[in-house]
Amino acid sequence: MSDRIAIVGGGLSGSLLALSLAQRGLEVDVYEKRTDPRINRGETGRSINLGLSKRGMEALKRVGMLETVLERAVVMKGRVIHSPDGEAIFQAYGNNNNQVLHSIDRNELNRLLLDKADQSDKVTLHFNQRFIKANKDARTIEIESDSQTKVIKHKWVIGADGAFSNVRKEMQRGERANYQQEFLEWGYKELSLPAKEDGTSLIQLDALHVWPREHGLIVSHPNLDGTHTLSVFMPFNGEFSFEKVTTKKEVENFFNTHFCDLVSMLPSLVEEWERNAVGSLITTKTSQWYYKDWMVLVGDACHAQYPFYGQGMNSAFEDCCVLLDSLEATQFDLANAFERYESLRRPHTDVLAQLSKDNFTELKDKVKSPMFLMRKKMDLVLNKLFPERWLPMYTMIAHTTMPYKHALIRSIKQNRIINSVAACIAVATTMVLFSLIFPLI
Repeated sequence: MSDRIAIVGGGLSGSLLALSLAQRGLEVDVYEKRTDPRINRGETGRSINLGLSKRGMEALKRVGMLETVLERAVVMKGRVIHSPDGEAIFQAYGNNNNQVLHSIDRNELNRLLLDKADQSDKVTLHFNQRFIKANKDARTIEIESDSQTKVIKHKWVIGADGAFSNVRKEMQRGERANYQQEFLEWGYKELSLPAKEDGTSLIQLDALHVWPREHGLIVSHPNLDGTHTLSVFMPFNGEFSFEKVTTKKEVENFFNTHFCDLVSMLPSLVEEWERNAVGSLITTKTSQWYYKDWMVLVGDACHAQYPFYGQGMNSAFEDCCVLLDSLEATQFDLANAFERYESLRRPHTDVLAQLSKDNFTELKDKVKSPMFLMRKKMDLVLNKLFPERWLPMYTMIAHTTMPYKHALIRSIKQNRIINSVAACIAVATTMVLFSLIFPLI
């Protein structure tokens, strides 16, 4: 088996990579600790719905899966901001029909990718197989299944096993590696908003819905059947928190006070609140992403992100593309390919981590600000007038494949221009007012 490639983790990036490598004629073993999600569909676990954007779409297009995935997704043309008084304001994502997101269930997307990978005779999927440890000297990995362990030798190994990656821990053991993680002080709980009896949606279907409040935040993704998956974000501790909102009375009081417009649309609110666990949100950074010419990390294993920019899955898929491009650019010189891959990606995913954290503040506080709304409109107007020269920050992140750091630099330059223009307008206005109040005699 020494000529085969091992992928630890059969989630989104792992299954996409397996399919991509198989299409290049390489033989792949995928080891996933869970049961096969295509069989046990009820065991979905916690999952924030995904907003598929340009970067993820490009990756799916490469493996011939884009059209299949889009058939299972709902187009989101913008976001609807729900204020406490019941007013709903629609904010378009862009100026044309191409600047949209596509909402899809994470588990459904995973099943589609696994099905496609499984059709290849180059891919072998191993479920209920848990990665235990690696021997970097012998270049073997140890896998546990049914309380039995086996030692396997592969040509190289990809760690696609998530934010708490065991591959990363084993790969960096004994190395001069940096690693940092940060848990958000807020967690999340999922709820479901059902469709009407005729299968249509109770709220606008082709949009992301946001309920920003001082003591909580709800984000809703649409589903094809007219339902919506709601993610309720709240602090873990404090006066208004998951710690304090636990009983039936507390849940009802909290929603009637802060999300009263939603209560009538959530018939199973209390039952779901009591049944569904609270999820944690983590962001991570690490270096190195690889060990010599044998191990390499992708996705959350090397850069987990908060979900507030909707780029977790999209950036993980982009990792896969850059890794494959690096392999081909170096003619599969693994050590050089892995080094090239990390140097191309890590500066940008580090920037994305900060952008995702900043966007949490935007969704929670700024989206209801008149100044924020005016700036968003100004960005769209300038983009329409100068489509090649002026790109809003969100457009660069979600609707292009511009590297994240380059997008940030460009956005900073554009902000300076707007601030300068605003300052000039303020000075001119002041001078006019002054001349009107104190005319020349």
